[in-house]
Amino acid sequence: MAHRFSGSFGSSFSRRGPDKVTEELAVALSQKTSYEFKPLFDLVHANLRARNSANGGEEMLRLRTYEKLQYLVGRGMVEKTITKAGKHYKGLASLVSELPVIPIVAPFAI
Repeated sequence: MAHRFSGSFGSSFSRRGPDKVTEELAVALSQKTSYEFKPLFDLVHANLRARNSANGGEEMLRLRTYEKLQYLVGRGMVEKTITKAGKHYKGLASLVSELPVIPIVAPFAI
């Protein structure tokens, strides 16, 4: 049985879609770029701030982002590569096929 982003991530999430942190991780990792955690978190944090969705403090958001990233690694949607330079994360085809449709937040015209 394939799990869908719009479906469930567990019994407690069965009635709602993925949270915004998971959505931003999926969008960032769907690019053909490999990220270390810090640059990946910086990108996710900036995108959440642009959406006015960065709540709870930066450290709490960092912990939630790391937890959700490890969940995606465990589900086989993100590849984790460990080298001497550090740990790198890259989205796999299974992640790209699960991407939700996310509205793009355009800057206000002045």
